[in-house]
Amino acid sequence: MQYFVTGATGFIGKRLVKKLLERKGSVVYFLLRKESAGKVAELRSYWGVSAARAIPVFGDLTAKKLGVAAEDVKKLKGQIDHFHHLAAVYDLSADTESQVAVNVEGTRNTVEFARAIDAGHFHHVSSIAAAGLYEGVFREDMFDEAEGLDHPYFMTKHESEKIVRQECKMPWTVYRPAMVVGDSQTGEMDKIDGPYYFFKLIQRIRQILPPWMPSVGLEGGRVNIVPVDFVVNSINVISHQASIGKKCFHLVDPVGYRVGDVLDIFSRAAHAPRMNLFVNAALLGFIPKGIKKSLMAIAPVRRVRNAVLKDLGLPEDMLTFVNYPTRFDCRETLAALKGSGVACPNLHDYAWRIWDYWERNLDPELFIDRSLKGTVAGKVVLVTGGSSGIGLATAHKFAEAGATTIICGRDQDKLDAACQEAKDKGHAFVAYAVDIADMQDCDRFVQQLIADHGGVDFLINNAGRSIRRAIESSYDRFHDYERTMQLNYFGCLRVTMGFLPAMVEKRKGHIVNISSIGVLTNAPRFSAYVASKAALDAWTRCASSEFADQGITFTTINMPLVRTPMIAPTQIYNNVPTLSPEEAADMVAQACIFKPVRIATRLGILGQVLHALVPRVAQIGMNASFRMFPDSSAAKGDKGAKPQLSAEAVALQQMMRGIHF
Repeated sequence: MQYFVTGATGFIGKRLVKKLLERKGSVVYFLLRKESAGKVAELRSYWGVSAARAIPVFGDLTAKKLGVAAEDVKKLKGQIDHFHHLAAVYDLSADTESQVAVNVEGTRNTVEFARAIDAGHFHHVSSIAAAGLYEGVFREDMFDEAEGLDHPYFMTKHESEKIVRQECKMPWTVYRPAMVVGDSQTGEMDKIDGPYYFFKLIQRIRQILPPWMPSVGLEGGRVNIVPVDFVVNSINVISHQASIGKKCFHLVDPVGYRVGDVLDIFSRAAHAPRMNLFVNAALLGFIPKGIKKSLMAIAPVRRVRNAVLKDLGLPEDMLTFVNYPTRFDCRETLAALKGSGVACPNLHDYAWRIWDYWERNLDPELFIDRSLKGTVAGKVVLVTGGSSGIGLATAHKFAEAGATTIICGRDQDKLDAACQEAKDKGHAFVAYAVDIADMQDCDRFVQQLIADHGGVDFLINNAGRSIRRAIESSYDRFHDYERTMQLNYFGCLRVTMGFLPAMVEKRKGHIVNISSIGVLTNAPRFSAYVASKAALDAWTRCASSEFADQGITFTTINMPLVRTPMIAPTQIYNNVPTLSPEEAADMVAQACIFKPVRIATRLGILGQVLHALVPRVAQIGMNASFRMFPDSSAAKGDKGAKPQLSAEAVALQQMMRGIHF
């Protein structure tokens, strides 16, 4: 038996050729572009056959009679028993011109070529998309009844099938596979389309919510999903049967599932929250098209929609098909496959393999360089307060990653020591002495950096001052609030606003502001510190909105308690569980790599939620902790006294890692 196959290098075609070659004595000729000649050896290795059984025929689907040389046409004439046409564009997001060129004109060229070589039987692999958006059950003997063919993918699939039906003079058979996913045994797939578009959404839900928490899903129309091995095995069995001329076979799952069911099945496979409550997507149909069009004409609405779709990897047209209205009859297919052992497996049984293969091989995140080196190598990074603590640990990370790392601080001796430490580790810092709390010194420093380095690509606002003192102990210390605000807020703003014009000009830049978990928990005894950081947080939110369309991004890190020289005066922190400077530096690195709006610990977020939902309860809890822990000896002015903690206070310290007390 001799075959000719187009699309033999494709996902379905490659597997079909392998099946055909398993037949004793079979020979497969396959269409291949000349520039793809290098693929032949790899294909033969995959198929497990010699050059005598897998023979490339060079041509082009978009050329008349496939552009095959006359001598090859002559050699093939009358030799091909079965001609399988699989080459097509299967991408919903492809432009109309390319879909017409390949799906429509390519099919016409293929039919002409098959006629020229007198092929015995023409097998056309179409798609259920040929039915368009037909309302109801579409049978295998239906074609002209298709409706809703406005989308180029539906239109070209319908038109290509029409060419086969009207222009093919030899016996022909049409196969309409449903939405094809990976192999039901291995999960193997070569691209992202169909239900795969929703996998990123499921993954995000899993990252945010625990698996036991019920979630809300989207209920829509019925979609039909089949694994590639079922499609290949079905074509292999049916195409060799008698009496299949001028027939169409729906290679679909006889069960079929609603969109919400599919999402729930894959959510279970991903160990994500189950979708127990569904919102019917048909409700969106009550919104008049005129209103939808008007909303999309509003630039902010359009930007939000595009940003969400881009973030989730969803093509723009995908939401159009959520309410897919067509169901497919497959009685002819079931009859043809009866007794062959070929049947469509249940999606519940193989969904986990599909998900597992996607997450290990196709997840777009796998192909993005998420290393710190890939983010900052060759870039200019400024870490304020970089001579010790979090700043120094962060500076080491960036320097090791290949960034031009600039540190600044007030103490030249500490800066020199930090530079020597970097040198000992095999990298280097560029150090500048500056008092961030001095506005004139800030301006001088910013101008010098712009002159020396052309500005910065990443700004880490780490320099800060913390004061742990109860308000009732601060009545005569108003200067504590002034100096804290001067450095933590005004100084940070002065530096940031100094570098922003250059960032705007380059239309890129990222600013990381080291805030505090105390802003979320409203920690008592830290009113001066928390207020200054809260002011910075509020400014950052405003700035993020203003610069969102200019390539400038901001991240606020609500940093928990870190063991640095800043907390050394407070003796009760000696045995409190804290983050190390290196762990804090990891958070800064993640802020630069992923550029989230905010990074916070779960404990910090819980505190924020409590203050938002049950503020009185939150106040009582924080007041209890306030009374439980005393002021430091330094705050009391008694440097010799040692704080005495109750057993409850010690237990609370151990439970609330990173909280300021």
